Amino acid sequence: MNTINELAADDRTARMILAVASEPADSVTGRMVRTVGATDTVARVVADEPPPGPDGDTWQRRLAPRINAAQIQRLLADTERHGLRVLIPGDTDWPAGVDALGDRTPVALWAKGDTSLLGAPVWDRVTVTGARAATGYGEHVAMELTHAAVSDTRQVVSGGAYGIDGTAHRAALASGGSTIAVMAGGLDRLYPAGHTELLARVGRDGLLLSELPPGAAPTKWRFMQRGRLLAALSGVVIVAEAGYRSGTLHTAAQAVELRRPLGAVPGPITSAASAGCHRLLQDGLASVITGYDDVRALLDGAREGAQRAVRRTAGLENDPLDSSAGSRSSARSGRGLSL
Repeated sequence: MNTINELAADDRTARMILAVASEPADSVTGRMVRTVGATDTVARVVADEPPPGPDGDTWQRRLAPRINAAQIQRLLADTERHGLRVLIPGDTDWPAGVDALGDRTPVALWAKGDTSLLGAPVWDRVTVTGARAATGYGEHVAMELTHAAVSDTRQVVSGGAYGIDGTAHRAALASGGSTIAVMAGGLDRLYPAGHTELLARVGRDGLLLSELPPGAAPTKWRFMQRGRLLAALSGVVIVAEAGYRSGTLHTAAQAVELRRPLGAVPGPITSAASAGCHRLLQDGLASVITGYDDVRALLDGAREGAQRAVRRTAGLENDPLDSSAGSRSSARSGRGLSL
């Protein structure tokens, strides 16, 4: 049987090993991969001596027990058996938006379905998410926004959960659009169980995505860290409905941290299911969403912001030949966030 170091000689397999050993958003592992590469990072995990640095010993003791050659061989076999594709940075279909996470970027992504969807720019994707215990109002709003987004040729991203997430996926599929479901566990054990049929259809007609390997169970931490992927994958995050302490607010916080425009749908002031949206609006973290025109304005702002960033990098932000700069500035609606 191959040793761990022999298996890790291939960068893709090395990243799969690290995905098994580390938890999502492990910045120590991310920093190590960025510094020495995935193959050498695995070698440092299984080495006799801990790697240098203040976190080296703790990091090695945390990861090393989770790696063995037989387990990795099973992982490779399960990935193939379930028809999954493993994406790593540098692949054509690697979603560039997640690179904004820095050292918290996934070391690898397991995918089932149309991975070419990930090649679209972030401003062509909108994340629609919200409460699991959604009301009829919240589901209606999510459905209407999703239908409009599909008509506007945008991809719809969500988390596959009950409530708003499931409504967004169903509406996208019913409209003949593209949808991406980001899972908090392995793609061989779709969760929640009540959405098995829906998520299987997303895997056929859209895309299932996870940073967790086959066999991994969803946990509270993994659900929380999935929020950063929901934010990073899209140009805009829309919270259709959320309670005051809803887990969806963690996804909203990730969007703010990544400087992704955030929108929230207001609801009745008597509805506890909308209290989280009102909290985002009252704190000035989100723009008011009263219809899809507001979503489109945020997406257009995300595109213009990305184009300005490219121009600044190229030293063209003050190009006197760019006569459109003034008109873009005057036409800007001002509905987006200034974070």
